[in-house]
Amino acid sequence: MALPLALSAQTASPSQESDWRQANDAVGALKRGHADVLKWEQAHPSASTTAPVSTTGVAIPNAEAAVRMAWTVHRELARPLSKLGSKNVQLIAEGRWTELDPSLQRRVEDAGEVLEVAAAGRKAWMEAVAAQQVLKHQRDMLEAAEAAHELGQRMVTVGNWSKLQLSPVQLAASSARMNLRRAQQVAAQAQSHLVKTMGQTGLQDDFSLPDQLPAIPAQPMADADLQKRAEAVRHLLPVAERLRNRALAKGAMNAYMAAHALALDSQGDVLKTREFITEETVLHYNGMLKSVWDLLDEVRNQSQATVDAIGAQRDFWIAEADLQWVLQGGEPDSFVSLGGAGEVASAAAH
Repeated sequence: MALPLALSAQTASPSQESDWRQANDAVGALKRGHADVLKWEQAHPSASTTAPVSTTGVAIPNAEAAVRMAWTVHRELARPLSKLGSKNVQLIAEGRWTELDPSLQRRVEDAGEVLEVAAAGRKAWMEAVAAQQVLKHQRDMLEAAEAAHELGQRMVTVGNWSKLQLSPVQLAASSARMNLRRAQQVAAQAQSHLVKTMGQTGLQDDFSLPDQLPAIPAQPMADADLQKRAEAVRHLLPVAERLRNRALAKGAMNAYMAAHALALDSQGDVLKTREFITEETVLHYNGMLKSVWDLLDEVRNQSQATVDAIGAQRDFWIAEADLQWVLQGGEPDSFVSLGGAGEVASAAAH
């Protein structure tokens, strides 16, 4: 995906014809196709058209660390955290809320605030990690689009293409640039929201985050167990709150189940099929059965499938956090919309 630099390295060719041929050969020189392109990019970090994701700031390696950091900002939570006990605090920090005693909030004053802050920290971390992942792949797609555009421009120069034939390739490059700018803004907003949630506004600009979100579970929580848990919580609520919690629980469960199914599909059949198509395209390209345009198109297609899968994965973890909070009697402002990876989810908007 660092092809623009590989191609532009040929600009000192003695003639337009050899310039075009050497540019095309630059792609063919990568015997293993996409794998070698990535290797080349790692060996030439200056080739990136945009700055790399920042790795400065305090490291938050997982959602548990984010939750614990968010707690430290709220000094008033020291007392309820102490009363909850280390075992319950660990369960909350790890996101294993369904293992808590349903009566815990009613027995420990301000336990609800402990859970609310934990949910906010967990979701803000998920948003930021996902946005960082998406930003990387949007850069990859721009690299591929610009490689195609540069090669197309050379074909126009030597008379093998008309400007009309170049137009779709040019539009694809422009679209990729716009998508990258959107991804940069989303990532910046997600980092800003995480900084705010962690109580670090004015102290630091961002955090060092892992490269990817945690894997989703193979199976969702059983519907019967969730219903049983919801009933246990509602029995402890005042009548007015029970009715509201019943509606919230239904919405949260629906969002959770739908998010899990979408995440499995996007990371399963869709992504695996796209990876297979890419591998076959590379093989056909190396065997001169596919053109460089086919290869570059497929690079963009696989990156887009990966971006969609990241969005679905993020949506699942947000839906899970909301559901577990509702099953403790909490009231999220809204549920995940199951939109695309480029969107800023509701948590980042507050």
